[in-house]
Amino acid sequence: MLELRPCCEHCETPLAANATNAMICSFECTFCKECVETVLANVCPNCGGGFCARPIRPEADWVNGNNLSHYPAGKRVVIKAVNLSQQKSLVERVGTLAPNKR
Repeated sequence: MLELRPCCEHCETPLAANATNAMICSFECTFCKECVETVLANVCPNCGGGFCARPIRPEADWVNGNNLSHYPAGKRVVIKAVNLSQQKSLVERVGTLAPNKR
């Protein structure tokens, strides 16, 4: 089950379960869209992969109890403020490669 982390790992912007500005990488690293675009250059500082919009878990019970009340958003806060110098170096190495080629 996808972990819906409650905030951006870099700037700590709250990211509710239904946030449309939440972005994740394949390891579920979670950042706000603004940080992904302006600080990270779409390169995850933890794995080097790219980001996509985090899916929104439905609030309503449309099918078999698969909804937010049965599978709530996570409460575990993960803060890993990005080292801007290291991120710049990582972006220089892999940022020109499409995420599916990294």
